[in-house]
Amino acid sequence: MITYLIIGAFLLLFVTAALAPMESLGWWAGWSREGTKEGPSELSAAEATAAPVDEPDMYVIYLSGIGAISGDSFPDEEYPFLHGLEERLPTAKVITDVYPYSVTNNGLTGQRMFSKAWQQVEKLRLKNPNSLLGMFINLRNALQMFVSADRRYGPIYNLGIANEIYRVLLEKGYRPAGKRPIILLGWSGGGQISIGAAAYLAELPSPIYVISLGGMLSDDPGIEKLTHLWHLYGVADPLQALGGVLYAGRWPIMPQSPWNQTMANGRIDIICLGAYAHNGKGNYFDMETKLPNDARGRTHGQKTLDTIQHILTDQGLMERPGNLATALTAAEPADALPVPTAEPAPAREDENAAADPSI
Repeated sequence: MITYLIIGAFLLLFVTAALAPMESLGWWAGWSREGTKEGPSELSAAEATAAPVDEPDMYVIYLSGIGAISGDSFPDEEYPFLHGLEERLPTAKVITDVYPYSVTNNGLTGQRMFSKAWQQVEKLRLKNPNSLLGMFINLRNALQMFVSADRRYGPIYNLGIANEIYRVLLEKGYRPAGKRPIILLGWSGGGQISIGAAAYLAELPSPIYVISLGGMLSDDPGIEKLTHLWHLYGVADPLQALGGVLYAGRWPIMPQSPWNQTMANGRIDIICLGAYAHNGKGNYFDMETKLPNDARGRTHGQKTLDTIQHILTDQGLMERPGNLATALTAAEPADALPVPTAEPAPAREDENAAADPSI
């Protein structure tokens, strides 16, 4: 009996993986526009050339990880981080309502055939974040992330996501004539989808940046079109390290790959946060667990926010906070800024944890 269950589980996984690209292919073929939100698809010539009025200094688009079920439903641990991000970036527009695992920005609980089933799964997950059924959300979204990284289907998928990002940007007041910087902040699977969508968003006159939080990044060609990429990782996070193993373009023996070419051009910084885990205690969003040996007594989540704030400040995208009392924690001293490192060798990250630089 157990053998049949195992065989059935593998068959289900195989069929699910085989069908993963169908949503994006159906969108491309025009078979279905189900769930597509109405919004401004383009600007008039007058709007496009008009001087921006009260536009924010930059736009930060947050693309959640594979645990997200829609553009407004994330795992609970992410909400304090997002509130902290808005406090740290008062002159930026932080956008969180892009669902990166659907080319039409249609959440699993939206207008879908099985939306009621996903709604029940969401209720169970709210009661018990570790619910086994909740893992189906992770599996489904992880497969979409792999579609984004696939050289056959990825261009279609990433075009759809870029289209939705642009639509939401216009709704939030973005005007190409203003050339305001666009920062894609991708957590976990959202990191890969960020660099995939960048290939198309780079056609905008604005500089495009990506900050990856524990992202399992491929060697997507979109990397070459970025103004800059920062990859933040933890040495206790084996999932982000899989990107350097699964995708041959990130191997050192492939010097002509988009990843290695962009690394050679100095447009990728890899920053170690310390002994961060991907999930659970001590993850990137953990606002309760104190960092070991941290002179300021920060939590993991506060240090993540500090690092993002430093990145944007050092890049000249925002000014250093004048009133430190309004910040969640004091600004870092100049000699404690994040130090870019060479790309870590995944197999030895735990061994070298003590040697990795950190702010």
